[in-house]
Amino acid sequence: MEETWTNRTELLIGKEGIKKLKRAKVIVYGIGGVGSFVVEGLVRSGIGHIVLVDQDVISISNLNRQIHASHKAIGREKTEVMKERILDINPELVVETYNAQEIEKEEELINGTFSYVIDAVDTVKTKLKIIEKAKIEKVSVISCMGTGNKLDPTRLEIADIQKTSVCPLARVMRKELKKRKIQKVKVLYSKEEPISVKEAGVPGSISFVPSTAGLIIAGEVIKDIINKGE
Repeated sequence: MEETWTNRTELLIGKEGIKKLKRAKVIVYGIGGVGSFVVEGLVRSGIGHIVLVDQDVISISNLNRQIHASHKAIGREKTEVMKERILDINPELVVETYNAQEIEKEEELINGTFSYVIDAVDTVKTKLKIIEKAKIEKVSVISCMGTGNKLDPTRLEIADIQKTSVCPLARVMRKELKKRKIQKVKVLYSKEEPISVKEAGVPGSISFVPSTAGLIIAGEVIKDIINKGE
């Protein structure tokens, strides 16, 4: 076997799996603690086309949990820093970046050309818009629930939104999705009770919980793509 950067992956998923990933087009909303690790996992697995959507710049508070955050990157757009990083991993990767502040309706980026839509944003309103548009376009979607104020990455799991428990964000999303008559939404959530933090309005975070969440989501998406049609 000729040595390439995908050799070890090919041993697990075969040549056809590699081809499926290379043909796949995925959009990731939110390139933060969870989203940056989602992107990292997707790109290192061999996804061929990725779209990054985020409105923020990297700040010093991101250093504890975001894979693209560094002192030299502070003040730069998260999407652009992530783009540089992943193109250095796979120079053949097709990357599109969008600053959400420059888009009137960022959910309108979703269309039938996507293999998967990944929601790693924080606000309920935006999460609902992303999920609604993905359902309209009949594109697979996965949404990340709350990972803030958590310390135990072993309590993270994938489930349908209606089967979630404990997570306060999942509770709100269940209610709002029911109002919209939207069913069967795949989510990542934590069964760990949130830790109470002293500074109101600012969630606590640590390196290994959002990163684990992001990699679990990436793994779920990769498996879905390579198993599609089998």
